[in-house]
Amino acid sequence: MMRKLTLSLLLATACTATFAQSDYKAVFPFAAHQADVMLKETEAAKASAKPNELIPRNLQPNGDLHLINTADWCSGFFPGNLWFLYEQTSDKQWAEKAKPYTTLLEAEQNNKGTHDLGFMVYNSVGNAYRLTHDAHYKDVVVQAAKTLITRFNPTIGCIRSWDWNKDGTWKFPVIIDNMMNLELLFEATKLTGDSTFYKVAITHANTTIKNHYRPNYSSFHVIDYDPETGAVRHKQTAQGFADGSAWARGQAWGLYGFTLCYRETHNPVYLQQAENIAKFIFTNPNMPADLVPYWDYDATDLKNQPRDASAAAIAASALYELSTFSKNGKQYKATADKILSSLHKGYQAKPDSARGFLLLHSTGHKPANSEVDVPIIYADYYYLEALLRQKRLAEKKPVINTTGKLKN
Repeated sequence: MMRKLTLSLLLATACTATFAQSDYKAVFPFAAHQADVMLKETEAAKASAKPNELIPRNLQPNGDLHLINTADWCSGFFPGNLWFLYEQTSDKQWAEKAKPYTTLLEAEQNNKGTHDLGFMVYNSVGNAYRLTHDAHYKDVVVQAAKTLITRFNPTIGCIRSWDWNKDGTWKFPVIIDNMMNLELLFEATKLTGDSTFYKVAITHANTTIKNHYRPNYSSFHVIDYDPETGAVRHKQTAQGFADGSAWARGQAWGLYGFTLCYRETHNPVYLQQAENIAKFIFTNPNMPADLVPYWDYDATDLKNQPRDASAAAIAASALYELSTFSKNGKQYKATADKILSSLHKGYQAKPDSARGFLLLHSTGHKPANSEVDVPIIYADYYYLEALLRQKRLAEKKPVINTTGKLKN
């Protein structure tokens, strides 16, 4: 197991105000109000969008709301946000508002052209099933998992990520983001008793530990494999600053992904991996004092680089769960509290602004000059999830509600 957290991390978590109960109680009404704003803005934006563009993703540089179709990897986050509001309030109006968007995502259960069915289907339909235990949602989740494992290559031991080929050089690219889609597979095994999904998930996780991670527990973004031999061909980036740099959101994906792997397997290797990733992130000398990272920890001229609030929100959500497993739990929870405090005080939108988004200042793909320093829907998703997890811990409940009952 990892040694106790270093002094710099302990000081970082102890010397600033944490996120109190009064803070998160104030954020939820704000989030509900903003969700209603976004629902109205989405309906208005459909007038100038393509017929299949129905779901909000981000704000464009001119401030317009950007809508996407269900095949976009971000399509599941907005319905997920609505389900989170239902979970928080027990108000059936939020379930009713979530259902039409969730129904849209059901069409993706048979989409074999993407590795992101976890983001798309599990974050929408999966949350719907978690909170309602409706058998129809269960069937969609299982079918999505069956579709996802068609992308698994047993010779490599990974699920293929993108089908597109960068400059004709990639044969079988696997990105660190793919760790987030394993939750769908673990859930499918629990729902069906079929261990195939579970075995694919742990094989992918084990291969990721072996090939994606450097000795300091930072992660490469993309590993390209030879699909016939399983050999590693390239280690590089697509969205980070450089092949050898630590892209901030990618580090958060790994932290979250290995934490959930430990939850589902109780394999101490995954717990140790998550702890080591947390140590890399939160003792990194280039981490700002407010714990909201620059988009890449190794980018040059950091003070002039954009932040990524989404990476902070993802990490906070992961840390709340990791705090329930680790001997370092108090420090992890304190760190997550500080992140939420920073997001609440310095990155949260004003009511009625930002077309209904919650968080400002996320960065999607800086090298492509895409979604730079704008609100992005997945930042809101993990912000809400972190808030719910913090609330449940404060109430002495399991960090995730899997009962299907909202008042327990």
